[in-house]
Amino acid sequence: MSLPAPRPDLNPPEGDLAAVLRRRAHETPEKQVYGFLRDGVNEADGLSYAQLDTSARAIAAALQERFKPGSRMLMLYPPGLEFAAAFFGCLYAGMIAVPAYPPRKNQLDGRLIGIVKDCGPAAILTVAEVAAGVEAMVNQLAPGAMAVIATDAVGPDGADAWREVPLPPEAIAFLQYTSGSTAAPKGVMVSHGNIMHNERAILESMEHDSDLVGVAWLPVFHDMGLLGNLLQPVYAGGATYLIPPLAFLKRPLAWIEAISRYRGTTCGGPNFAFDLCAQAAAAADGGLDLDLSCWQVAYVGAEPVRAGTLQRFAKAFERYGFRKEAFFPCYGLAEVTLIATGGPRPRQPEIVRVDGGALTENRIQTRRLPGAGSRQLVGCGRAATDLEVLVVEPESAAVCADSQIGEIWVGGESVARGYFNDQAGSRETFGARLDTGRGPFMRTGDLGFLRGGELFITGRLKDLIVIRGRNYYPNDVELSVEEAHEGIAANGTAAFAVDDGEQEKLVVVAEVSRSFFHRLRSEADGELAGQILSAVRDQVALDHELQLHDLVMVKPGGIPRTSSGKIRRGESRELYLAGGLEILGAG
Repeated sequence: MSLPAPRPDLNPPEGDLAAVLRRRAHETPEKQVYGFLRDGVNEADGLSYAQLDTSARAIAAALQERFKPGSRMLMLYPPGLEFAAAFFGCLYAGMIAVPAYPPRKNQLDGRLIGIVKDCGPAAILTVAEVAAGVEAMVNQLAPGAMAVIATDAVGPDGADAWREVPLPPEAIAFLQYTSGSTAAPKGVMVSHGNIMHNERAILESMEHDSDLVGVAWLPVFHDMGLLGNLLQPVYAGGATYLIPPLAFLKRPLAWIEAISRYRGTTCGGPNFAFDLCAQAAAAADGGLDLDLSCWQVAYVGAEPVRAGTLQRFAKAFERYGFRKEAFFPCYGLAEVTLIATGGPRPRQPEIVRVDGGALTENRIQTRRLPGAGSRQLVGCGRAATDLEVLVVEPESAAVCADSQIGEIWVGGESVARGYFNDQAGSRETFGARLDTGRGPFMRTGDLGFLRGGELFITGRLKDLIVIRGRNYYPNDVELSVEEAHEGIAANGTAAFAVDDGEQEKLVVVAEVSRSFFHRLRSEADGELAGQILSAVRDQVALDHELQLHDLVMVKPGGIPRTSSGKIRRGESRELYLAGGLEILGAG
């Protein structure tokens, strides 16, 4: 099946992203590129292209005065627009930006310690408000080893001192630390060429132009938040409004209201964000003042996309002008900069219903009607511009046939340069070759299949649960658990296998919903907990013909997550085995 050609009126810019911003500042100096909605709705701050360019040049000049090009700059910023100016300042100066999650209350955590030890930053960039606390924190780790620079204290007068530096495509622009183990985060080396190639892929897949208006809440140090929400508007010549992640989590409808108010055209996030909004809209029972007819691209990615979520969201918001054709399920990861597949658009999501029993045997058998044991899989689009996406048998490295499950491999100029300070890991992940010798390809570790060019994700290779020789995907089991009883929170379960010395057994850790939390804590006889446990066991047995060894219920927020909200199954398993979970009920 041939793919549709990119729209002829799309005009991807050339050069590097620093040069793109310089041109935007010259051509549309007064146009606002970023707005900051501190409370999630009302604009508290803004930056024009000219202001962003001036701030970036001033910060770059300050960095050039003290550090040589290629020095690594650890970026620890609270929500706001200061991060954007500092990130472009790093690009302008030829430094390597290292975005990271700002620690709570300036307390060192294992992940941040791992990043500092791995990349050895020359300086830490932050804002004046928290600079003293950040300095005290890092001095615990390496006294005096890193300068702490408050970039918001750098005045615009220094912009003229900036010296332009060459930014070849192969030079590293930033390190994107993955959201894996807290003990050993991996720094993906993203080059200037990677950025430009992937930004073009995003622009052409989503058909962006200078009319792009984003409304985004994802952290800007997250790959989707950075590449999709912060950099794509500059690449396309558009604008975006940024919402603090906490403002969204406290009140998800603030995001939807901001899309309506600021006429957002491209807005999205992980599956759980759409679930939270659908739940909030259902509770409002139609009493919302919204106009979502502006919403052209509702991208959904970063975690498994669930058909039920899309259906609930569309039902909740179609009365306000939302169209199913706006949904844009996509697939990507930091190792390919961001996007790997998505589109074409506009169209409704491609959903296939498959037999769950066949899926455990690594076979795809479609079913026409719903029923026990059936699964709905959502297509994540087709390969983005100039990227090759293959499904490969992981042992033989042979390309799989259409509708055959295998590991997803990606090739093309968006594939990053490897992992910083990890040659062995880089060779293993980024140096894969097919049985024919063709390559290199990046091994994603994700499982899926291609069907007529459309990519479907079935699970994660390392998370696969194998019991009695059959394969079970954690996300399928987790969905069954969440649908079994209203006392289980949506997007709050972790399924994994444990070995009891004789065989692998299924364990699920599940957060209870907030409405049931206090009821469970206050009941004396455990009757409600027993009802939930029974419902979950029955549902898992019905859907998967699988016996649940242990269900552990924990409080809301009791399961470890990444900074973008994804469940950490491996860490959940470790906590379970170590007895480190605060258990409300189990059985």
